Amino acid sequence: MSVNEGSSFHPASVIILVLISVTLGFVIVGPLIGLVASTPFYEGKFLELTEAIQNPIENPEVKIPVYVLQGFATFIGLIITPTVLLLAFRKSISVFFRDQNFYFITLLITPLIVISFMGINSFFVQWNSNFHFPEFLKSFEDWARDKEDYAAELTAFMTEFKSPAELIVALIVIAFLPAIGEEIVFRGLIQSELNRWTKNIHVAIWVSALLFSAFHLQFFGFVPRLLLGALFGYLYFWSGNLMMAMLAHFVNNAVAVLSLYYYQQGSLEYNVESTEAFPVSVILTSCLFTFSLLYYYKTFYQQRDISNISDNNLAI
Repeated sequence: MSVNEGSSFHPASVIILVLISVTLGFVIVGPLIGLVASTPFYEGKFLELTEAIQNPIENPEVKIPVYVLQGFATFIGLIITPTVLLLAFRKSISVFFRDQNFYFITLLITPLIVISFMGINSFFVQWNSNFHFPEFLKSFEDWARDKEDYAAELTAFMTEFKSPAELIVALIVIAFLPAIGEEIVFRGLIQSELNRWTKNIHVAIWVSALLFSAFHLQFFGFVPRLLLGALFGYLYFWSGNLMMAMLAHFVNNAVAVLSLYYYQQGSLEYNVESTEAFPVSVILTSCLFTFSLLYYYKTFYQQRDISNISDNNLAI
């Protein structure tokens, strides 16, 4: 269902408004509030914090302030801002939950789909990480590589957990909040409006997935994140419940965080930050398992829809 169905607002104008508002909230307003909120977690002066937080790798004492800042950026930009927009459209967030029922079988299957899909996506992670632009774009590639390398260093720094408390904070900031906020924005708002505009759900899913991947500004992880976005989009479309996409998103991010933690503890041999693909046998098994689960997931909700239609017809 479209957020603004029946309205005079063109879907393109709604999408542009969403992207501008969310960007302002995520890049400017949220971080500013987060910076102020992080001051109790820093022993120095506020101006010193503003300087140190710009280079957290060289200033490890600002790790928690960075988490606070990032958390507020996500909360304000990706959760509060779209909620306010929904109120402006005289809608509530319930518009994203056509089917408000929760089924144990799909709550179980959804995490399995995400974990199994990681095997498939490992192929695209390796391919995309080794991608080279044409020679005339070499300067852009060098710039993008530098950005990617710094992002990797920053991720390694932020996910070097010294205590279970830091792990919990990371799960909230990296897994929980983005799972809610990014799904509201990209699947709930943008995918719905694209569907209203194009009348083609597949176009809506893939274009919103493209915008979702572009939002992260990581060129050498663009394709794997695009595929993830499409997966979340189909889970939402088939179920009619945005919570299923949120669950899938949370599982994907939480598995990455937990894998890093247990790798650092020596309990896990595989380094989740590795860009090396899984063996072919694992990828093929993942393909079979993932598409089998997706087929069951889709069929399950289609049968629920047919059953609901039949019940409604009997009630007339």
